[in-house]
Amino acid sequence: MRKLTYYIACTIDGFIGDPEGDATSMFTFTTGEYMAAMSAEYPETIPTQAREVFGVDAENKHYDTLIQGRRSYQLALDIGVTSPYNHLREFVVTRSLTESPHPNVELIADDLVGRVRELKAEDSPLGIYLCGGSTIAGELIEEIDELVIKTYPQVYGSGMPMFGAGFEPRDFELGEVRAFDNGVLVRTYTRKR
Repeated sequence: MRKLTYYIACTIDGFIGDPEGDATSMFTFTTGEYMAAMSAEYPETIPTQAREVFGVDAENKHYDTLIQGRRSYQLALDIGVTSPYNHLREFVVTRSLTESPHPNVELIADDLVGRVRELKAEDSPLGIYLCGGSTIAGELIEEIDELVIKTYPQVYGSGMPMFGAGFEPRDFELGEVRAFDNGVLVRTYTRKR
């Protein structure tokens, strides 16, 4: 069974973006030792065009499939990119798009949990990268096997939470913790089942 990993950046107070979902203020931390480490360890999480800019030419290490929400995908569409992770199988969760703008992008309009269970059941040594956002993470919370949380040294006060889900405690076990010279902290958690 493949793992679904929510690999996400957030603020110290747990927001993945401002109230509209904009997280560009976090980009100032994607440099130096931290960026080098993440590029080496998780090269597939870097969008295809950014891989070219940063000279990342590595094989996928953890994931071969990506799931993202419509808002995350819209950021790419806004700059004319229809397959932002062309080096992965891409799925976009949307009810507003009715036709995929790129052959590598499959749209999921209904039964997100069912489709993710099908993807998890596929035979592959690599897992599934949940890119965001909050609503999708909330819908898939019971399917998430691992969290990789990149905490940036910022406080928003309010904004888009990591999970758009109702209250229910769910336990995860802390794995690796890494601190970087720019103040970023990366924590890995595994779901306790």
